[in-house]
Amino acid sequence: MPREKIKFALRMSPETQQLVREMCPRDNCQTQNEFIEKAIRFYAGYVSGQEAAAYLPPALISVLRSTIKASENRICRLMFKQAVEMDMMMNVMAYGMEINDSTLHDLRGHCVQNVKKTNGAVTLDKAVEFQKGGA
Repeated sequence: MPREKIKFALRMSPETQQLVREMCPRDNCQTQNEFIEKAIRFYAGYVSGQEAAAYLPPALISVLRSTIKASENRICRLMFKQAVEMDMMMNVMAYGMEINDSTLHDLRGHCVQNVKKTNGAVTLDKAVEFQKGGA
């Protein structure tokens, strides 16, 4: 049983009607009405901003997903390399220095606060200043 449809007058420019005629077969629509109804649903979804994936072309979604995945993989590899270098540095420093557990615990608290305060923009200059008794 077909859905009930209503009839109403629609005015459009000749250019728009020509566009509908040209695009109808490309979208596999049987009628101009079907094409216009699809276009209205698409535009309504676009305007409302809900379920945006349903209104984006699948090729665009695929490209966006692969770009994000590639960026994610690159960031993960860089973070892994950075963690390895930092582990090497900490082991070299731990081998050459004698730091008691209490001092190490206090330094960790200071470093956490410093990273939070500077949003991660820590510098060697500030660390040297702190170690020499500065602010």
